[in-house]
Amino acid sequence: MRQLEGMTLKIFADGADVSGIRAMYAKSWIKGFTTNPTLMRKAGIADYKAFALEVLTVVPDRPVSFEVFADEFEEMERQAMEIASWGSNVNVKIPVSNTKRRFSGPLIRRLSAAGVKLNITAVMTLKQVRDIVDCLIGDAPAIISVFAGRIADTGVDPLPVMKDALKLLQSRPKAELLWASPRELLNIVQANDIGCHIITATNDILNKLHLLGKDHGEYSLETVEMFYKDATAAGYTIPCQGRPVAT
Repeated sequence: MRQLEGMTLKIFADGADVSGIRAMYAKSWIKGFTTNPTLMRKAGIADYKAFALEVLTVVPDRPVSFEVFADEFEEMERQAMEIASWGSNVNVKIPVSNTKRRFSGPLIRRLSAAGVKLNITAVMTLKQVRDIVDCLIGDAPAIISVFAGRIADTGVDPLPVMKDALKLLQSRPKAELLWASPRELLNIVQANDIGCHIITATNDILNKLHLLGKDHGEYSLETVEMFYKDATAAGYTIPCQGRPVAT
């Protein structure tokens, strides 16, 4: 897409619908894919591994992130090694902590040392970013997914957080910052402007990319036309019960 040519940001597609993933794979400007157990459950996925292997047949040559779902670190590690074995383009998503608030650092360190491509997920604080960076081994490749959209949901501007997170990643040249949970198309522009490495977005946001750079005057007219056409199609009328309006 012409509007994306000047962007350095890598755009990933986030979802669990195989047909939607296939449609996004056909677009060369989609550089990778992410999913998570919540999206998979909403999509009615019953067999985790079968779904993942099907996705990898659709996406054999771009990064795909699949998440562990255990709460004990020993089982997380077992799942992580299994998921990593499914393909060379797989990133294993590890939550920044378990449900008991225990930081996943030791596990991150072991998996990083083993050469597993990681995607540390559900990150929302700079302390978490700093702690994760300290656990990455050397120049091991990794993605750190900061949920900027959820930060914004709390009434806090995520931009300062994302800018500072980028600074913290400078000591890890193969670690990339991912803007997670975007809420609107503007977030893609914002992520690119600050130098974020990756953003992952659902298809409903990605399908709005054609609006980048659209003339606002034309968009205004299209909106007026939409309201008029819908009111006409609905057959709305307002009966006149008083004096006619002077013309």
